[in-house]
Amino acid sequence: MRSLDDLLAEGVSGRRVFLRADLNVPLDKSTREITDDGRIRASLPTLQALRDAGARVIVSAHLGRPKGAPDPQFSLAPVAARLGELLGTDVPLAGDVAGEDARARAGALGDGDVLLLENVRFEAAETSKDDAERGELADRFAALADVYVDDAFGAVHRKHASVFDVAQRLPHYAGRLVARELDVLTRLTADPERPYVVVLGGSKVSDKLAVIEALLPKVDRLLVGGGMCFTFLAAQGHGVGKSLLEADQVDTCRRLLAEAGDRIVLPVDVVCAPEFSADVPTTTVAVDRIPDDQMGLDVGPRTVELFGTTLGDARTVFWNGPMGVFELAPFQDGTRGVAQAVGAVAGLSVVGGGDSAAAVRQLGLDEASYGHISTGGGASLEYLEGRELPGLTVLTDGSGQ
Repeated sequence: MRSLDDLLAEGVSGRRVFLRADLNVPLDKSTREITDDGRIRASLPTLQALRDAGARVIVSAHLGRPKGAPDPQFSLAPVAARLGELLGTDVPLAGDVAGEDARARAGALGDGDVLLLENVRFEAAETSKDDAERGELADRFAALADVYVDDAFGAVHRKHASVFDVAQRLPHYAGRLVARELDVLTRLTADPERPYVVVLGGSKVSDKLAVIEALLPKVDRLLVGGGMCFTFLAAQGHGVGKSLLEADQVDTCRRLLAEAGDRIVLPVDVVCAPEFSADVPTTTVAVDRIPDDQMGLDVGPRTVELFGTTLGDARTVFWNGPMGVFELAPFQDGTRGVAQAVGAVAGLSVVGGGDSAAAVRQLGLDEASYGHISTGGGASLEYLEGRELPGLTVLTDGSGQ
């Protein structure tokens, strides 16, 4: 796999670079202001390196899940504005994805200029399962540029036109972010320094089942929090009240506990409330005392202490998924406490993107205390599961040379 440094060594001044970036940031639904610009900031090292080398950069990205047609609520206009602020230069937004306006603007770029194309998912062909449809769009992308750089690790598990097909048509390179993600994930899977502890949270066991199955043989401890813990607690025979429960996964959790219960660490107390609300009265109870009319919405202080102790001697930690509904103040303490324990780890600590990365920023924690904050989310999990990721496969092969 050729790197950005390889491209820079070849010389990129005056050349048009099609850069697939991950700029899928959350927006406030009413104001359309960016609420977390972490992914935009993560794209800056590759972007700035290309600009400094005199490249003419054409940035492609998606935002949300539009239905394959232009939709103003998913426009990348706020992203273009923020990207321009961070780069200290004007970043115009093309009026289309790979049409007449994109072609005209790309052709007019000067050395060091940056153009952002409109949301690639405004084109139905971007996500099509039909190779020919994706190929037609990829042809239009390839016509805009001389080389391709993929820096969107969060999309490499998708066989999409801007991720997979265009790389088959142009000389292709991995950006700085993709290279960093690969380096960290390789350290997690190849020969992690021990003790190796994984912390998983989030809503559903079914979403994380494949990664649990893949990681359990490799880890020294697996800490389980978030909504998914209640299915495990039910498998232990505990009543979970109105808490999130995947009844069809109880037997699976029971099997996992039977096979590796000595390495699976579950909460010992939870914060309960009668409903999901920011101003609702809360009660902290032991996991075998959850009232029938209450739901667990965070792990409790004894669990934070237990998880922190378990993380204390860890040399490698991977954390994916919050411990509770951290978006609401009454249910933030579990995620905050565990996040702080992860950040205090003396070895490699990796925050697995998505809600975990958002929690670090929303809770005002020091990002520098973590070895790596991933932008990968689902792509990171699929890599850890051992699945083939199309966007990485195409960067590794010899096509497009």
